[in-house]
Amino acid sequence: MSANPITQNTLFYGDNLIILRDYIPDESIDLIYLDPPFNSNRTYHVLFKDESGKETDAQITAFDDTWQWNKAAEETYHNLVTDSPAGISSLIGALRQFIGSNQMMAYLVMMAVRLVELHRVLKPTGSLYLHCDPTASHYLKIVLDAILGKENFRNEIVWKRKTGRGETNHKSNRFGNSTDTILFYSKSSENIFNSQFNMDAKGYGEYVEKFYRHVDEKGRRFRIADLSSPNLRPNLMYEYKGYKPPVKGWAISKEKMEEWDKEGRLYFPKDINGRIQRKRFFNELKGKPIQNLWDDIEMITSQSAERLGYPTQKPVALLERIISASSNPGDLILDPFCGCGTTIHAAQKLNRRWIGIDVTHLSIALQKYRLKDAFNLSEKSDYAVIGEPEDIDSALQLASDDRCQFQWWALSLIKAKPIGGQEGSKEGKKGKDTGIDGVIYFFDDNAGKPKRILVQVKSGNVKSGDIRDLRGAVEREGAAMGIFVTLSPPTKDVEQEAVTAGYYFSEGLNRKYPKIQIISIKQLLEGVEIQMPSIGAAFKKAEIESAGVQLNLLKRKIY
Repeated sequence: MSANPITQNTLFYGDNLIILRDYIPDESIDLIYLDPPFNSNRTYHVLFKDESGKETDAQITAFDDTWQWNKAAEETYHNLVTDSPAGISSLIGALRQFIGSNQMMAYLVMMAVRLVELHRVLKPTGSLYLHCDPTASHYLKIVLDAILGKENFRNEIVWKRKTGRGETNHKSNRFGNSTDTILFYSKSSENIFNSQFNMDAKGYGEYVEKFYRHVDEKGRRFRIADLSSPNLRPNLMYEYKGYKPPVKGWAISKEKMEEWDKEGRLYFPKDINGRIQRKRFFNELKGKPIQNLWDDIEMITSQSAERLGYPTQKPVALLERIISASSNPGDLILDPFCGCGTTIHAAQKLNRRWIGIDVTHLSIALQKYRLKDAFNLSEKSDYAVIGEPEDIDSALQLASDDRCQFQWWALSLIKAKPIGGQEGSKEGKKGKDTGIDGVIYFFDDNAGKPKRILVQVKSGNVKSGDIRDLRGAVEREGAAMGIFVTLSPPTKDVEQEAVTAGYYFSEGLNRKYPKIQIISIKQLLEGVEIQMPSIGAAFKKAEIESAGVQLNLLKRKIY
């Protein structure tokens, strides 16, 4: 791989397979977490139905057609079978023979080719965590066995994300689903792992009474632990204070035994023929060691302070545990499906370097707002964004390639929240054009009630009628103002039509603002801002984090 090391925290817009191959060098990543899009609400008979060639609605707009058995899936399957190591080729071939040519197989093929690249970029000491649900976790596990090696399987972590429930009519024919699966693999047996502990006081009373039954002269609770060696150690076959050594010798040297004796860490049985044991004090306990059942981290709910409104948002605590366990400060973390940026958030908080990849401009925008709100980080000065348009030519290209993505990107330039065409919505590429593409909320008085600015994005030529339509929508919806974002420069007739709309008057600020404003992509790229009261609040702001020590990263522009 000829790519140069990435020396700056970076968000990439684009297909993660292409970005992995073009930008990420071999064995450069310390930890990978991925939560790929997959809709478990789809029933098995749909997932396993042979494709008819007709397109169906994608589970997430951004991945429209990705999980269909089409020409791209067939080509990827062929490449995996012919170019991969024998184990991977055999497995993929067997899976298709068993599963068939359907959406499930398309999903597994598209995941397998990405997992091959993720394995390539992972350091020998690195780890990979794949977050999934029961719909495909069993298939993904054997794919991971083939790619990372079954000997490198570490855990199948079960996260209890909610209280399960059956059908509301109580006629469900199954138990409720309340868990997700996180498959934990390493690149080798030398993977970094820092044991994690839970200091939650819940349940400790019973736990302490059961296991820490002894109390020393200083009132410290302790339990006793074996001091014998599991293996024969002739050099540690010594007596201590008349107590004979175990059959295989002590686990510690005589010097260490004397040190622990002075510190009161040894338990001497009354019977001289008994065995010295070690005292483990409760007040030195780090907590209960975390096992593979994680039932102490709650999912994001409508009442959660960290909720940003992204449908698949995961709690920061979940990613903090993964990152703390399988990396050290300064290590490089990669999330190739980074969504609203929880992995990036947790990595920044824990003083790790990070790379995030997503295929929607909406997600990249959300992450930029989140980094600004939580850590006061700014694009270019604190991190790089690769793949977004930087000039008119690249903006024109994006509009030509994907109108919906252009719309999301343009809305992000003014911090407007998309209406329709959002991830998870059918309207993304095929929906009816209502004339309103986004909204900005703002406050300009002490009443605490948000007001709205409606936004329309146009990639083609703008006519006076377009401005009249926007003005009509603003009046009909009771909005304060309207913004028209255009790729083509507006004509004088169009500008005049906007002027006739008059002004919005802010009583709180005692100022007036043009009720309908036209701003071009060229102006936005040059730093021109829309005129509006106060600060927009299109997306819920992330809570401010206590910034850790900032890492000194060499910065360079990546081409």
